[in-house]
Amino acid sequence: MAAATVLSLDSLPSDPLLLILSFLDFRDLVSCSLVSRRLTELTGHNPLWKRLCQKHWLLTEADKGQRGQSWRELFHDFYVDFGRYIDYYSTLKKAWDDLKSYLGQKCPRMIASLKEGAKEDELDAIEAQIGCKLPNDYRCSYRIHNGQKLVVPGLMGSMSLSNHYRSEDLLDIETAAGGFQQRKGMKQCLPLTFCFHTGLSQYMALESTEGRTRSEIFYHCPDQLAQDPSAIDMFITGSSFTEWFTSYVQNVVTGEYPIIRDQIFRYVHDKKCVATTDNITVSVSTSFLPELSSVHPPHFFFTYRIRIEMAKSALPESACQLDSRYWKITNANGNVEEVRGPGVVGEFPVMTPGKVHEYASCTTFSTTSEYMEGHYTFHRLKNKGEVFDVSIPRFHMVCPPFRESMARSSSVRELPIAVFNNDNDSDTDNYEDEHGINMANPGGRCPRHI
Repeated sequence: MAAATVLSLDSLPSDPLLLILSFLDFRDLVSCSLVSRRLTELTGHNPLWKRLCQKHWLLTEADKGQRGQSWRELFHDFYVDFGRYIDYYSTLKKAWDDLKSYLGQKCPRMIASLKEGAKEDELDAIEAQIGCKLPNDYRCSYRIHNGQKLVVPGLMGSMSLSNHYRSEDLLDIETAAGGFQQRKGMKQCLPLTFCFHTGLSQYMALESTEGRTRSEIFYHCPDQLAQDPSAIDMFITGSSFTEWFTSYVQNVVTGEYPIIRDQIFRYVHDKKCVATTDNITVSVSTSFLPELSSVHPPHFFFTYRIRIEMAKSALPESACQLDSRYWKITNANGNVEEVRGPGVVGEFPVMTPGKVHEYASCTTFSTTSEYMEGHYTFHRLKNKGEVFDVSIPRFHMVCPPFRESMARSSSVRELPIAVFNNDNDSDTDNYEDEHGINMANPGGRCPRHI
């Protein structure tokens, strides 16, 4: 009977072993390197660490050439520096790289406002200062870029109406720590953004307290009907820093948020929200303004941007002029309001082949959602008697998730719900320069323009 063949690692060819090792994570490779001299040799194979460097640190051949190190050495050095963030680094670094690449083409002055990354000991010092631990994904992002300089426009988006403007900066960690909140209703909350014009900030909860979840991001909103002044409602904008930041960047780099006058405007466009009548196309995008909204009393403020375009292929005799608008507005309770008025934003645009006309307006409602639809009435320039309607697609405005304050008093003051005057139905002008705007009181109410 033939003797059984005994296999050992030393007798196996390298190629199949390297293939098996290529499926392992870096922790397993390190463990394998301690098993035998053969595995120590194989786990040092550069292509194995090249894959891991690309996966976890987004390093390229150019990075390797610049540093003059092997892939394994590169991985080790980055792990020493960023190892605690390995679950977040590649996601956040890619988001930052994509954002900077896009802004470099669309609004380069924004890149100049970004600050260099914070050092590890600087973040440790901030934690000691505020007495709270910072989430690891937040720390990781701030190691890449420490927010931005306090400038206008801000990196985190702008919004403008004729009597209201805001633009949010992404705060550096030192400035954010100066605004760290310990007051009742906002305990252990760190500001992420800030707007000079409105005082608006988005906050991140550093502890699970007062009804908030750790790492949750929100706009705070005082409960105007509660007896307790610490009653703070919250419009939720993210469940974690990573989700909040990467979803914003995705909207920017895909063109979901338009770049207007070298600023990022936070309008959201539903790709289905387009209607074409003959050769005229109307599309709508919307944006929620938390600083002009409240949960108690229910007052939800939206602005919307409308684009009207005549096809380039239209015949010259198709030229026409807008005369009036009609809106049918339906709230979450099914109540319907109809509004008619001359022109748009006080204008009567003339549409010719290839012409685009855009404007912004706003509306308020007291239910958590509402949708609008309607039409514009035009007449032909060559024949004023030829009048026709152009459809405005139905577009929905839904209040973001919100959470009511746990501190809300059980006995609420008997205050009347605000009634909003709809008599002023002339639309507002859109997107004035920030230096030429008469800023509204952030605690006040913009009129409704439909």
